[in-house]
Amino acid sequence: MVNRNSFKTVTLALSATVSLSANAAWTPAGAHGTGARTPVEGVQIAAKKNTYQIRITREVVRADSLMLGGKYDEAAELYKGEMTRNPNSVPATVGYGMALAKQFKLDGADEKFNKVLALDPQNAMAHAGKAMVMLNRLTSSSGTVIKNRDATLRNAEAEVKQALTIDPGMPEGHLTLGNIYKEQGKIDDAIAEYKQATSLDPKFSEAFGQLGIAELTKDQYANAVTAFKQAIALNSGNSTAHYGLGRAYYKQGLLDQALTELNTSLYQNRNSYPVHLTQGDVYAAQGNTVAAVQQYQESIRLKPENPDAYLHIADIRESRGDLELSNAELRSGLEMMPNNADLHLRVADNSLKLEKLDDAIKEYNTVLNNTPGNSAAAKGLTRAYYLKANKEAGGAFFVSNEYENAQSMIDKAVAMNPNDMELRLAQAKLRSMAGTPVDLSKIGTPTNDGERVAYAEALLAQNRFSEADQQMQQVIANASDPKQAFAVADLALMIKDLPDAEAAYRKASMMPGGQERGARGLALVAKAKDASRQDLTLADDLARRSQLSSAIDKYHAAIFGNPKVADTRMGLAKTLERLKPEASKDLREAIVQYKAYEALTPNMPPKELEKLNKKIDHLNEKAYKLEQKEKERGRS
Repeated sequence: MVNRNSFKTVTLALSATVSLSANAAWTPAGAHGTGARTPVEGVQIAAKKNTYQIRITREVVRADSLMLGGKYDEAAELYKGEMTRNPNSVPATVGYGMALAKQFKLDGADEKFNKVLALDPQNAMAHAGKAMVMLNRLTSSSGTVIKNRDATLRNAEAEVKQALTIDPGMPEGHLTLGNIYKEQGKIDDAIAEYKQATSLDPKFSEAFGQLGIAELTKDQYANAVTAFKQAIALNSGNSTAHYGLGRAYYKQGLLDQALTELNTSLYQNRNSYPVHLTQGDVYAAQGNTVAAVQQYQESIRLKPENPDAYLHIADIRESRGDLELSNAELRSGLEMMPNNADLHLRVADNSLKLEKLDDAIKEYNTVLNNTPGNSAAAKGLTRAYYLKANKEAGGAFFVSNEYENAQSMIDKAVAMNPNDMELRLAQAKLRSMAGTPVDLSKIGTPTNDGERVAYAEALLAQNRFSEADQQMQQVIANASDPKQAFAVADLALMIKDLPDAEAAYRKASMMPGGQERGARGLALVAKAKDASRQDLTLADDLARRSQLSSAIDKYHAAIFGNPKVADTRMGLAKTLERLKPEASKDLREAIVQYKAYEALTPNMPPKELEKLNKKIDHLNEKAYKLEQKEKERGRS
C-alpha cells in the first residue's frame, strides 16, 4: 500500500559533515541515521581540482525538522524561501522536491529533482526522489497510467538502483526499492529491502510500517504486528502502521481492536482507500452489511481501480441472493479494469448460477485467453459446457467448433497445471460428455473436498449417480460452518444435483445464522424440481400425441433441470426410438438414456434388468448397422 501521509522524508537532517566529490550527491544524515545536521552558513569542500561551496542555512535545517514531523506544506515554504535567496541551493531544491512529492504535487517535484540532477548528475537523493515520484504516479486512475504500470515500475526500479549505487547506505532508497518490489509482487525482495532500511536507520518508522505490510501479505501476522507496533512507537502519526495493525487484527478475528486502529488511521489520513476497504471487511464480518457496502463504495470513490472492493460488494449482493446486482457491481469494476481476471471470473461464476451459459463461457474464455493456465477458469468452463451440453438436444454441441475450442483450452490448462487433480477431472468430464471412454480410476483418489466435488462431477458426466452421491455426501458431512455448507449447496444447485443441494441447504439452515439463507436455498431447489416435473408432464403428453420432436425438447429440458429422475430418462429413450427415419445418433442417445435409467433404478427386479440390457444390446447392433449405411451414403 502506498500511503500518502506515511512516507518519512528522504531529505531529513543533513549530516554535520557534508562529503561531496566532483560528481557526488548531497547526502543527508537522515539517510544514514546519524542525527540532525549542524546549521552552517558556508562549507567549502575540496574535490579533485575543484572547490565547491554550498550554503546550508538555518531555514533549511528548520524545514528538515518540519519534514520529520510530517508538516510538508510548512517545510515547502521554508525550502522555497531559501531557493528564492539561493536558486542553486541543492539541499533546498532536493528538500522542496521531497516536500512536493509528499503532497503528491508530482510534476513540481519531478521538475525540482531534474534541476538538482542538472547541477549534480550523481545526486543520489534526487534519483531516489524521481523513483518515488514514478511510484506515486501509479495511484492515479488514469487509463494511460494503468496501462503503463509495469514500464513505470521498471523505470522507477532503475532510478532508485542508480541512487543506491551512488549511496548504498541510504535508508530511503532501500525503502523506495522495497515499495517498488512490493508493487511488483516480489514480497521477499521487498522484505529484504525494508529490513536493510531499518538496519541502517533503527528509528525509521515508515520502513517498519512497510515491513509490516509486506509481512501481512504473507500472512505472517506475528511478525507484522511486531513491525507495526515498532513503527507506531517511533511515530504515533504513522497512518500506514495503524492501518496495517488494524488489518492484522481483522485477519486474526479481533474485530473491535481492528476498528480502533483503522479509525486512528482514518483520523490521520481520510483519503486512504485500503483503510476504508478493511473497515468494510470488519463490518461485513460483524454482520453489518449496510455499513460494509458504504465503506467499500468509499474505497472505490477514492481508488476506482480497486478490484477487491467490487468483489466484496459482490459477495454481499450474492449472500442476499441478488446475482444480477452482483454482476452489475462487477461490471462497473471491469469498466476501470477491463483485463482483471478476478472480476471476469466472478462474472462468469455468477452467470453460470443464473444459467446464462453463453455469457459464462464468454467470460471464462476471456480469462483463459489472457491467462491460459488459470485452473479456476478452466474448471468453470467445463462446468458451463457440461450444462450447455445437457441443455442442447441431440448432442449438437459435441460436433461444433465450440467444443473443439473448449477441449483445446482445457488441455492447455492441464498441461500448465499437471498436478491439479481437479483440472484433470474437469478434462475427463468434458471427454466423457463427448462419448470418449475415460477411466477415472487412473486419475487418482480424491484427498480433499475440492477434489471430491470435481470427482463427483466427472462421475455425473458418466451417469454414475450413486458413486457421485457418495462423494458429495462426504463433502456435505465435512462442512463445519454455514459458509462451507452453502458453498456446497450452491454448487450442487448450479450443476442441477438437486438431492444433494437439498441436503446441503438443510444442513446449513440448522447452523447458527443459516436459517434465512437456508430457507431461500430450499425454496430454489423446490422451484427447480417443480419446473422439471412440469416439463416431464408436458413431454409425456406430447409423446402420447406423437408430437415427438416437441416431446424430445421437453424431455431434454426436464433432464437439464433435474438429471436424477429415472422416469424422464425412460420417456426420452422410448421417444427417441420412435423417431422416423431412424438415425444412429438418435439410437445412441437412447442407449445413453436407458443406461441412465438403469443407474437411477438400483433396485430394479432382475428380470426387468435383463430385459433392459437385451434392449440396449439390440439397439447397439442396430445403431452400428445404421452408421455403416450412413457412411456409405456419405461417400456416394
